[in-house]
Amino acid sequence: SPCAFSTAAQQRSTGDECGPEDPSDEPKHPLSDCALEHRAIKLEEQVRDLTERYRKALADSENVRRRTQKFVEDAKLFGIQSFCRDLVEVADILEKTAESAAGQAEPSDPNPTLKKIYEGLSLIEAKLQSVFAKHGLHKMNPVGGRYDPYDHEIICHVPAEGMQPGTVALVTQDGYKLHGRTIRHALVGVAVEAHE
Repeated sequence: SPCAFSTAAQQRSTGDECGPEDPSDEPKHPLSDCALEHRAIKLEEQVRDLTERYRKALADSENVRRRTQKFVEDAKLFGIQSFCRDLVEVADILEKTAESAAGQAEPSDPNPTLKKIYEGLSLIEAKLQSVFAKHGLHKMNPVGGRYDPYDHEIICHVPAEGMQPGTVALVTQDGYKLHGRTIRHALVGVAVEAHE
């Protein structure tokens, strides 16, 4: 027992003389074989329990690591999402301005300035779209495709002349996706069957 060993250690440290055949060195209550087996079984159960806990903790930490890594990757990909939303508004204004300039710049017009402005706006618009594509921002082109509530917002219904009902017939505002995630819904008109 621990008490017997500590007493023996205290006697040795205080300088008490002990003979080589001193009976106090022998344990007073030797553990029986049955008690040792019981203790061994208990220790094995504890080892199994601790091993199982360790495996669960290891699996939990791996799951946390994977979730954190996914969160960091998503933050890298979609961290510019609000910036992109603001920038597509600028792209809309640029596109409308270029369309307006194109409508007023006639080939027979003696004023070449308006034509040059239109060409410059077209180049800026093309460059802006290429920068968008470089960063994973793409304009949706849903005309003729099926209506998808995750990508489109219906603003009107139009008669289905030459189109299947439920398809997008017109787009009043372009929608955009950032790495496959819709950041702005396209405002669309959906074709419906005409009722007579």
